[in-house]
Amino acid sequence: MTRLNIAEAAPASYQALIRSQRAVHDSPLDNALCELVKIRVSQLNGCLFCIDMHTTQARRDGESEQRLHHLAAWHESPLYDERERAALAYAEAVTRCENVGDAQWADLRARFPAEEELGHLVLQVALINALNRLAVPLRTEPLLGSPLA
Repeated sequence: MTRLNIAEAAPASYQALIRSQRAVHDSPLDNALCELVKIRVSQLNGCLFCIDMHTTQARRDGESEQRLHHLAAWHESPLYDERERAALAYAEAVTRCENVGDAQWADLRARFPAEEELGHLVLQVALINALNRLAVPLRTEPLLGSPLA
């Protein structure tokens, strides 16, 4: 059972996070890539609510089941391109609070040369981690069986 409905308990603050997420969604950064990043970060953080929401959205957007199944082991899968790999590696390092070294940053910049895109990727990783850190301890339940699922 969900411990606290954060959207009701702190509506202005929660809506600020949601507006930030919408801004990333409306940015030049590819939404399919964003969904992969959100799913992978949510897997690492153990956020069932976000895994459910973002895999559902990815499927709606045309993502293949095979790529979704391979995401947990993307390092081993040939199904992701170099841009996706760089984004996923960055997302994992940030989520695990690991140092993003110069070589990794240089690779990320090479794959995302447009500053606006790179900036939104950095924000996307931070935002999904923040949202996971709300949903996990609050035990936010997925919308199983809802029209959104």
